[in-house]
Amino acid sequence: MALPKIADARALSDEELQEAIVSTKRVLFDLRFQKATRQLEKMHEFKHEKHRLAQLMTVESERAIATAKREALAAETQQVDENQEISSPESGEGGEA
Repeated sequence: MALPKIADARALSDEELQEAIVSTKRVLFDLRFQKATRQLEKMHEFKHEKHRLAQLMTVESERAIATAKREALAAETQQVDENQEISSPESGEGGEA
């Protein structure tokens, strides 16, 4: 079994991503429980699930950073627009007499 690809994690929606993280954490818990009771036969499953969890959490972090950048840019753009409205003269008032 090959390790999961990060492209699969990036293809998930935000809700699916959260569900996948919870699911993967549950699988890791179950694997630890099986190991403690000496029922686990395939130790490599730990590596695969940890790898998957790391990918999912990386994608979640990337999305959070991207959202924060978009919000900061939107706030900055809004502030610049407000400043331009305040400093620009209204039409109709000018040098014409």
